[in-house]
Amino acid sequence: MAYTAQYYPGTTSVAENRRKHMGRRDLEKLREISDEDLTAILGHRAPGQDYPSTHPPLAEMEEPPCPIREMVEPTPGAKAGDRVRYVQFVDSMYNAPSIPYVRSYYAAINFRGVDPGTLSGRQIVEARERDMEIIAKDQLESEMTCPALAGLRGATVHGHSVRLQEDGVMFDMLDRQRKEGDVIIMDKDQVAIPLDRKVNLGKPMSEEELAKRTTIYRVDNVPFRSDAETLEWVHRVYLQRTQYGFRPGVEKTQ
Repeated sequence: MAYTAQYYPGTTSVAENRRKHMGRRDLEKLREISDEDLTAILGHRAPGQDYPSTHPPLAEMEEPPCPIREMVEPTPGAKAGDRVRYVQFVDSMYNAPSIPYVRSYYAAINFRGVDPGTLSGRQIVEARERDMEIIAKDQLESEMTCPALAGLRGATVHGHSVRLQEDGVMFDMLDRQRKEGDVIIMDKDQVAIPLDRKVNLGKPMSEEELAKRTTIYRVDNVPFRSDAETLEWVHRVYLQRTQYGFRPGVEKTQ
């Protein structure tokens, strides 16, 4: 019988959405971001420019025999010698589809050669450049991101906990993205260097859609305490971590 990994407990819509994001399972693609537009908003190289490298391609390096290297297939970026670059997402606390901790699980579970970092209001992934772009594009195009409530911010990330602007867009001190008509556009890269054009990030989600797709427990939508299974497992993990140094089963010997 085939086994499907279970990454998160719970029976609520929030729990199910967390499982979808973490396992990259049945994620719905909602918009299209071209490779050229993605390169522009990331800001690490010019659109159309070759990937800069930090070492020659692995096939040309003639390294000594190593059984581990023979067992582990390098990622495309490692194989080509790409430098390491980052993408950093910020998600609003007002029912944004994803959250920093879930984005880190998503990266660590589904991709190799990644270094995810989780902070209170932002999430960063470092990887070889072409590998990082796959991760960034996957999140930007799917239901993990609402362009009004999530954005790429490599510097001055403030805004995730600030109330939304009158047009429903998350505040950004550096004004990287805004609503124009019925879509969100971005005319600066993730560190706010102006672009030579506007990049269309797509239409924002409605409040009703956000309430269904969010991975955030909120008392005004899906309260955390309403998910008995999740509450039970969180209590179990904290109890064992506190009492037994995170060694499941040791309590049976006490």
